[in-house]
Amino acid sequence: MPRVIQLPLPVVPDTAPIAADRVLAGEPVQDTWLEFADEASGFYVGRWRCTPGKWRIAYTEREYCLLLSGVSVLTDEDGQATTLRAGDAFVIPAGFRGTWEVLETTTKRFVISEPPAG
Repeated sequence: MPRVIQLPLPVVPDTAPIAADRVLAGEPVQDTWLEFADEASGFYVGRWRCTPGKWRIAYTEREYCLLLSGVSVLTDEDGQATTLRAGDAFVIPAGFRGTWEVLETTTKRFVISEPPAG
């Protein structure tokens, strides 16, 4: 029988810069605390924090986000910008292309769904 899974908060994040070939401004560095991963179904839950900068994004996954702190701007390929602040919840659909710009160090909770190909 399926059981509730209580998520422990990892103490040490995975820290890495945003890939240099995607960066448009600044030197953004991200911390990711992956709290749950089910690779078979492509379902992930965690927390993410990033320092200021701007980079290109191209989503193959669907992602639900809740900003806990900071200010970021997501801009789509057509130039439509959405400013996001602490307390904002949003979904980034699969196929979204554009830029992510962190104006103030941003922390978010995320849930990602990316069913495996096939």
